[in-house]
Amino acid sequence: MLIAAPLMADVTTPSGRVIDCYCTDSSGARVELGQEICLVVDGRAFIARCDMSLNVPIWRDTGAGCVSSAAISRPAPAKGQPQSR
Repeated sequence: MLIAAPLMADVTTPSGRVIDCYCTDSSGARVELGQEICLVVDGRAFIARCDMSLNVPIWRDTGAGCVSSAAISRPAPAKGQPQSR
């Protein structure tokens, strides 16, 4: 019976040294292969996964949008109360 090997394996040089493969976010922080984060590119926010393509780490768009929360800057005034500015 044959069992498939994992697709993501360590990359090694001919001398046997292991090369760390990872992505970096917009602030330069390390993101491991397989992790997903929200990326904003040209004003578009989307979930991207750190992946490999032709032995190069890339960001792959998952097709999902980022989850966000918007806080109301101030509550609406009660009825009959003047609005403060």
